[in-house]
Amino acid sequence: MRHVAVMAGTGAIGMMAVFAVDLLNFYYISHLRDPALTAAIGFATAISYVQLSVCIGMMIGLGAVTGRLIGACRSIRARHLASGFLVVMLFSSAILGILTALLAPELLEALGATGEAQSQATGFLHIIAPALPLTCFGMAQSALLRAVGDARRAMQVTLIGAMISAIMDPIMIFGLHLGLTGAAISTIISRSAVVVAGFLCVREHRMIEWPRLWAIAPATRQIGKVALPAIATNLATPLGTVFVTHFMSRFGLEAISGQATIDRIVPVAFALVFALTGSVGPIMSQNLGAGQVHRVREALVSALKLTALCVAITWFLLALFHQEIVHIFGLRGIGADIVTLFCEWLVASYFFVGLLFVANTAFNNLGHAFYSTGFNWGRATLGTIPFVWIGAHYGPIGILYGQSLGVVIFGTAAVLVAFRVIRAL
Repeated sequence: MRHVAVMAGTGAIGMMAVFAVDLLNFYYISHLRDPALTAAIGFATAISYVQLSVCIGMMIGLGAVTGRLIGACRSIRARHLASGFLVVMLFSSAILGILTALLAPELLEALGATGEAQSQATGFLHIIAPALPLTCFGMAQSALLRAVGDARRAMQVTLIGAMISAIMDPIMIFGLHLGLTGAAISTIISRSAVVVAGFLCVREHRMIEWPRLWAIAPATRQIGKVALPAIATNLATPLGTVFVTHFMSRFGLEAISGQATIDRIVPVAFALVFALTGSVGPIMSQNLGAGQVHRVREALVSALKLTALCVAITWFLLALFHQEIVHIFGLRGIGADIVTLFCEWLVASYFFVGLLFVANTAFNNLGHAFYSTGFNWGRATLGTIPFVWIGAHYGPIGILYGQSLGVVIFGTAAVLVAFRVIRAL
């Protein structure tokens, strides 16, 4: 429990700082009092999540394979494969970023964006999307730092990016009057700082070197066995979000603004739950590589306990301060109703989101990555589409209820299967 708590806690601090700055960024934009701008962030975020899911999937594969090699005392092999796979990560993310920027207007139109909201979101993506390799490289370095157990430096690197973004956002948005363009430029500057700081830390651990050409192919094969299913797994969640955003857009910009507010609150409020997925994985893979199977189960149980504690505390705080949240972000009408319902009741459904995430981490690191793919796509399709489609007949509130009900079913099933997988080791 101590190992899981330290790794997840430091990860949560770093993630919370990043997403708190993201939330602050959204707060700045909301104070421009233009619903088209806040809706534009909602639309752009839905597309950006798809990009990030590809990077996260590659990061999971990198962390799982290198962690297992380190646990088996094969650090040199881990360094060769990690450096070779970084080439694949940067090349893949560059292609994805450029394609997203080129197709941004069509993608946003498919989501339901129109008029000024579509125009603003397109401009935002034209700046952010091509810089995806910076994000991917930063994630890779974080995975390597956690694979060697250096949670403190992984947190510090993330905090550096958050601090720079917190300083640059108001300067760009208000000082230079650049609006969403300023927010995008600030994001790129902070991501660049993370890459530089992360590179210096990873180099100290001798976990990175100039890529060897012969290592690229075996790195792609070995890490790809985990990364490809992990990418497929992680794509399910943002695609489900895209589906929800499409239905929510039918009810106007206020509904999209309310949904965008929830999308900004959740990563901050549940930073510990999200950090568990990146922190428990290396612990499981290291202990599996060292033959300590009983500790693999202990890590899973500890992660579930921390998830329950985090959700309980978050539910209490959001329910207590929901009126202040609505006021701070200037929400009105249906947007205010959406955020109020989430804070008072539907936030509890994130316990089951946590179950699903922790179970998927176990699957990815214990040689059953396709289980996580199945459960995540099950949640994004069978657990989202029919429930949201039915709920949409009752308005935006019905969409939120439908989305929550689906995750309860699949989160519970996933964690039960995870325990069966560990018993079979």
